[in-house]
Amino acid sequence: MCHSQDLWNLTPLFSNKETLEESLRNEINRAAKFEEQYKGQLATLDHHFFYQAIKEYEKIFENLSRVMTYAFLCFAANTKEGAFLAKCEMEVNKAQDKLLFFDLEFNALEENKKKDFICNAKEYSYYLELLAKNAKHQLTLPEEKILLKTQPVGVDSFKRFFDEHLSRLKFEFQGKQLSEEEILSFLYDKNQATRKEAAKSLSVTLRENLELLAYIYNVVRKDLRITAELRGYKSLEESRHNDNQITQKSVDSMVKSINDSVGIVEEYYTLKTKLLGLEKLYDYDRYAPLLCSEDSEFTYEESKKIVLETFREFSPRFYEIAKKAFDEGWIDSHPRENKRGGAFSHSAVPSVHPYLMLNHTNKRRDAFTMAHELGHTIHQYLSYGVGYLNADTPLTTAETASVFAEMLLFDKMKEILSKEEKIALYAGKLEDIFATLFRQNVFTNFERRVHQEESELSADEFSQIWQEENQKMFGKSVILTEDYRLWWSYIPHFIHTPFYCYAYSYGQLLVMALFGVYKKEGKSFIEKYEKFLSLGGSKSPKELVGIFGLDIEDDDFWKIGIKEVESLLKGLKEIL
Repeated sequence: MCHSQDLWNLTPLFSNKETLEESLRNEINRAAKFEEQYKGQLATLDHHFFYQAIKEYEKIFENLSRVMTYAFLCFAANTKEGAFLAKCEMEVNKAQDKLLFFDLEFNALEENKKKDFICNAKEYSYYLELLAKNAKHQLTLPEEKILLKTQPVGVDSFKRFFDEHLSRLKFEFQGKQLSEEEILSFLYDKNQATRKEAAKSLSVTLRENLELLAYIYNVVRKDLRITAELRGYKSLEESRHNDNQITQKSVDSMVKSINDSVGIVEEYYTLKTKLLGLEKLYDYDRYAPLLCSEDSEFTYEESKKIVLETFREFSPRFYEIAKKAFDEGWIDSHPRENKRGGAFSHSAVPSVHPYLMLNHTNKRRDAFTMAHELGHTIHQYLSYGVGYLNADTPLTTAETASVFAEMLLFDKMKEILSKEEKIALYAGKLEDIFATLFRQNVFTNFERRVHQEESELSADEFSQIWQEENQKMFGKSVILTEDYRLWWSYIPHFIHTPFYCYAYSYGQLLVMALFGVYKKEGKSFIEKYEKFLSLGGSKSPKELVGIFGLDIEDDDFWKIGIKEVESLLKGLKEIL
């Protein structure tokens, strides 16, 4: 079947690899000159000259990012371009090495000088405030260099070992040896016996590797403790909250709101048990499809049409940006050999535009992926106005536009579907929300308990805590088998980035709250929302959400989002 496809046009970045290489040589020289001119000199500058210096610093970083964007996109479109990507990384690192001194030297300035620079840095004030906030956690330049040099043989080597070991594991299933991703996909099968067999296969292999995986996790736990102690963090979570630009109070308030609302999950899965015609629901039944309507064809053109209509009805600005993405070569749309899987929107650089990758397979869920990634694209494009150093958003607000776009599409989609399809749509939406809201919150509860323990934990102790925290969420609606106890052991975030998972819950609940406000305020919300997105990472999440007259440290704020989830469940019950 012939269908239209979109492909990237990378010429706005570089006309070819030769021009890229020339630009890269220039930036390496420029970074060396920058180091020559400013290293050891920041304290002697007045605020006018410092402002010129940080403008130059930003420009070099933006140009290096342009190089890495091109190299990464070449690799994503064709994974045989790995050597080119690695070469660009090596060269870009040379330039970044010359710029390393800047942050450290700025933070070592005496307080009045630092304040003077921050006050007069115009658009860079917030960026410098964040830098200064972390100053007390920085070590001396020689100490930082030692940590940087030993990083590859420290905890990072265990993280790499975890990834490589897990990717090598094979899971025996119906006479075949499958990868982890392949075995997990069978948990979505419509046949219960298949799901049960897949869960068993996953658990058998995990059990054989459990002692090793527990050992790696214990190394990560020790490293987090040592790092927190060396850098003077008050708690094991503090560095993560600093990265996410939020307070402990705000996180605690959110975690409590979600813990208090797990009844929604129990109620949904009790309902799902009946819809599937089962007497009991086991852990391997959670992702069982309700209907096969997901198999119905939904072409790329249909997805494009409904997504653009959704944006047009919401905001002319959103529609305009999304249309440009389709018309001007921002999108690579379909799977092909050697192209990487998944989907993303790469923010690229303010002087160009974002690039968006899809792997459209003509399923209805592909339309939601399209809306999700275009949401990111719109957010990234709007935030270009605050410049390269400020455009990047912390994880807590990074998913706002993408998940909000999905909610807009959900509202539009439910108007055009049959009753059967609508049931599948609602159930799918609720399960997506549970995955990012309640499940990630369980991960956070699990991590908090695990990291509280000072001594090493045995594999069995990890498993016990995991089972207890998961059971609290499901209540009596799902029976967790003995096998399920082991499933903490393959979650990469626990190893790579402790306390990372709550940011997913945070982002999801933030969107649900904003969507609730939008439904109440209508058109007057849109102007505030566009301003919110346009500010990128140039203000804290607390200030950004303040635009809507809301406070993320207030327990009531999170309840607005929880109410939206409850109303989705109510919507499903009404259709039934």
